[in-house]
Amino acid sequence: MPIRSFRSKALKRYWIRGDTAAISPTWRDKVRLILSRLDKATQPAEMDSVGMNFHSLRGDQTGRFSVLVTRNWRITFAWHGNDAVDVDLEDYHGN
Repeated sequence: MPIRSFRSKALKRYWIRGDTAAISPTWRDKVRLILSRLDKATQPAEMDSVGMNFHSLRGDQTGRFSVLVTRNWRITFAWHGNDAVDVDLEDYHGN
């Protein structure tokens, strides 16, 4: 069930060590909430709740999922078995 791996070093440091240096202060509570839910989830659909804008990605990101942090910034992740993997913080719209 736990988050198995991260792409984002900043998210990994925040989740494992509580290091907030690379996470915007206005995002920290939302990021913590998302990571906590990901850590407990057993399937991607469990991230589909109000305010998360959960959706599957397409194109070269097929097999990954996205939840809203703020504006264009998302936490994206893939799934393997019962675990979130390759968790990332990104502006995948490029704006």
